[in-house]
Amino acid sequence: MSRPKLAVWKFASCDGCQLTLLNCEDELIPLAGEVEIAYFPEATRAVVEGPYDLSLVEGSITTPGDLERIEQVRRASRRLVTIGACATAGGIQALRDFADVDEFRSIVYAHPEYVETLGRSTPVSAHVPVDFELRGCPIDRGQLLEVLSAEIQGRAPRISRHSVCFECKRRGTVCVTVAHGTPCLGPVTQAGCGALCPSYDRGCYGCFGPQDTPNTASIAAWLRRDGMAEDEVLRVFRTFNAGAEAFRRESVRHEAGAGVGRGRKGEP
Repeated sequence: MSRPKLAVWKFASCDGCQLTLLNCEDELIPLAGEVEIAYFPEATRAVVEGPYDLSLVEGSITTPGDLERIEQVRRASRRLVTIGACATAGGIQALRDFADVDEFRSIVYAHPEYVETLGRSTPVSAHVPVDFELRGCPIDRGQLLEVLSAEIQGRAPRISRHSVCFECKRRGTVCVTVAHGTPCLGPVTQAGCGALCPSYDRGCYGCFGPQDTPNTASIAAWLRRDGMAEDEVLRVFRTFNAGAEAFRRESVRHEAGAGVGRGRKGEP
């Protein structure tokens, strides 16, 4: 019986989520025995033609070429899983969605007419059907291995959808907001990081994006109570998952109070 073919694709991203796969180290050897790594330029120059049983896609869609290529990847893939904040929400580069891209291009490039780019940085799911989204900036190693195991075994991945607050409770981390008044997005952010930042007395930055039912208006009010100005509240929702709908919508709500008047506003 032939092994399922695995392909790993890169779009607009920093490669951090692909490196998470490479950093699995000891687990890679048994994994290589279960699947055929058919396409993974970060790891090998060997290329096996598709179709592929499973494609992992890192990165957002930011150019006309990306649009064509992601459609080709989808056609060649039986299952497609997006990995990381860039692929699932547009990534940090989705900050372009709130500004004038043509203005940026004219400032950064000597000949902007040669640079092809889209006005927005969008998640893969905005363009093709996605079978599963694995959140994080970067993704969690344990969750990635769970997704790969589930795909090999033909079952649904067991990935928690609760908030970072649950992870703080599980590891016995004192709530930084209650104890110190530290602003934290933990109550509205999906778990997966192991509550890394709160364990070091830092507030959660929302790296894994909004949980399924985030009460962002409530957490924004608490952030203001804990001393954040309107522009600071806006910025805290515009980081790694600025394009995630719940965070995007909440940040737009604070534009007027933050004095945002230049460029393009957050509404699509």
